[in-house]
Amino acid sequence: MLNSSFLNAIEEYPIIAGIKDHKGLEQVIQSECNIVFVLYGNILNIGEIVQRIKNHGKLAFIHVDLLDGSSHSEVVISFLKKHTTADGIISTKAPMIKAAKSHGFYTIHRFFLIDSMTFHNIDKQIAVSNPDCIEILPGCMPKVIGWVMQKVNLPLIAGGLVCEKEDVVAALKAGANAISSTNPEVWSL
Repeated sequence: MLNSSFLNAIEEYPIIAGIKDHKGLEQVIQSECNIVFVLYGNILNIGEIVQRIKNHGKLAFIHVDLLDGSSHSEVVISFLKKHTTADGIISTKAPMIKAAKSHGFYTIHRFFLIDSMTFHNIDKQIAVSNPDCIEILPGCMPKVIGWVMQKVNLPLIAGGLVCEKEDVVAALKAGANAISSTNPEVWSL
């Protein structure tokens, strides 16, 4: 069910807001973005951050690798399921994605494409994590987005260094289903 909610949300508005502080939280609430990537917080305030997002009718995804006060063990996924109303989890770690999926979260496996070895390893990581979606960074590489789209049969988000309208258009034209950005100016393009 969340899978269709997520896909409908990015089809309706393919720009995902990434927030890295309380100022971003206040800005995103007023934005047109339907999906919010929470890139900050700690185990004491993450529930409240997520609830504020949810109260404004938006989907909330926690980047678990960036959550202060949590370990990088799978127990943090159980904690988030019990203590938040988050819709999904983002992580660069296949075991965390796998654990989040088993707890019913929508999962986004984030990849930093820094070289050809990383690119050629994507399918192996996906085989372990079985995510619902992937995000590649940096997202301002249309040629690489095309390569990944040929290799992977999953929804793709282009994130990182997507700073201007031209970057958004190029990423979407290359096949990305959505883009993510922490730049509020990009949220309203």
